[in-house]
Formats: sequence, C-alpha cells, structure tokens
Amino acid sequence: MTSTTHTRLLFRARTGGPEDDDRGPKVLEHVLGWTLVVLLAVLVTRAGLM
Repeated sequence: MTSTTHTRLLFRARTGGPEDDDRGPKVLEHVLGWTLVVLLAVLVTRAGLM
C-alpha cells in the first residue's frame, strides 16, 4: 500500500450513509419502530377490527 492510498483511506469523505451511523440512533430507531407497532396493535384491538 502506498502512502497516497493510505492517506486516502484515512481522510475519505463521510457522506452520511448507513455505514457511518453509530449504534445509538439505530437502537432508538428500533425502539420507536416497535413502539409504533405495539400502539397500532392496541388501537386495532380496541376498535374491534381484529
């Protein structure tokens, strides 16, 4: 590996893609998603649709 290639790997631009996310937001997203699923299930059963 040349020094130019090594420098490019160290200082590449961060585009904010899915690989750049930390664990925190991903866990929060899962918790909020499951909360929405449970809330929807409660509302469906309360309304007598199931």
